[in-house]
Amino acid sequence: MTLIKSISGIRGTIGGVSGDNLTPIDTVKFAAAYGAWLIKTSEAEELTVVIGRDARLSGSMISNLIANTLIGLGIDVIDLGLSTTPTVEIMVVEKQAQGGIIVTASHNPKHWNALKLLNFKGEFLNAKAGEEIIQIAEREDFMFAPVNELGNYKVYENAIDDHIYSVLALKHVSINAIKKRKFKVVVDAVNSTGGIAIPKLLEKLGVECVKLYCTPNGMFPHNPEPLKEHLTDISELVVKEQADFGIVVDPDVDRLALVCEDGSMFGEEYTLVACADYILSKEKGNTVSNLSSSRALNDITQLHEANYFASAVGEVNVVEKMKAVNAIIGGEGNGGIIYPESHYGRDALVGIALFLSLLAETDKSCKALRESYPNYFIAKEKIELPNHVNIDSIFEDIQKLYANESLDLIDGTKINFENKEWVHMRKSNTEPIIRIYAESKSPKEATDLANKIIQTITDLI
Repeated sequence: MTLIKSISGIRGTIGGVSGDNLTPIDTVKFAAAYGAWLIKTSEAEELTVVIGRDARLSGSMISNLIANTLIGLGIDVIDLGLSTTPTVEIMVVEKQAQGGIIVTASHNPKHWNALKLLNFKGEFLNAKAGEEIIQIAEREDFMFAPVNELGNYKVYENAIDDHIYSVLALKHVSINAIKKRKFKVVVDAVNSTGGIAIPKLLEKLGVECVKLYCTPNGMFPHNPEPLKEHLTDISELVVKEQADFGIVVDPDVDRLALVCEDGSMFGEEYTLVACADYILSKEKGNTVSNLSSSRALNDITQLHEANYFASAVGEVNVVEKMKAVNAIIGGEGNGGIIYPESHYGRDALVGIALFLSLLAETDKSCKALRESYPNYFIAKEKIELPNHVNIDSIFEDIQKLYANESLDLIDGTKINFENKEWVHMRKSNTEPIIRIYAESKSPKEATDLANKIIQTITDLI
């Protein structure tokens, strides 16, 4: 299955047959459905949509198809060209647009692309809106505009610069302290748009930037998901250059991973922990992450005598929970920082600025900072199920078996043990599998815990 429709948009592989892949026909149909939904739901008399793309090889083609489809519906388009996901989110609000579309498949390989859909707040659509758009696309329920009512097209080239200036203006970004430290940093932007944005940001902060894979040509030099096994090149270069640390982003620059000065991983889970630690040292407030993220954020939040809350998995759910509890920072354990003072979206540029501020003010090295945090390890497993198995009944049986433990049922089943271990089980929306995440104080203990739950599920089947 290479064409996946979900509440967050549509993604698929380039080429092949329409309906099975992300072809021009599928792109136009889905862009038209989004435009039709905007026309139906927006109170504005004239509609504008901001679009931007990462550097994928198919990005220009897909973006042009979207722009011309929206114009055909009578909607004005502001095209940011090569951009980042958080940049588009910010510019929707700045340009007072009614929506936005980001052309990116995030961390997927280069033959994938996607349309990610935003509302007028520059935030991802909720489940209800996403389902409505899918239904409109399936019915092909859209009416194109007559010739005198076609939309207008405009290019805006300064969006990344505007984004950077907004980051520099955040009250807790310590520009002077960062400049005094004279940091040297290696940047791996996987040859996408982070290669444009991050060196510009670092230059403004007085940080020496050693570029690795920063040419935005869409030729990803390694698997673009910023995991340890994909980052051997930057690990070696950080040590060779005697850099203070390394920065890694995914193709659309909403995830941030860090590499310590000795080439070891800071850990994607700990990007949010460090940034939250810094913000909580400045002001008291709540934090949020999803159920599959490390409990280290909870620990750090408690050290600052504040309250931590968990949300269902998915950025839109994290944002919804953050608003509900008035959180001052939150995000996901995949390196996604959400800082409401900037905007309600994962933003690697914001994360970089906050992390640099923390390092500068504490005068610690990257490695020493990482060692100062609680040490947890997450194992990620899955179990494939026979088609006849009722996953919900499996979850109910597990809940009975672990009724004496602390259970969280807002998204699948999460078991929180008294020794600070936890297991989170979620069913996939697209496959007959259960995803199992487990966290403990060593990699082996985390894997053993996940395997124990897998055996329990197997016995129940």
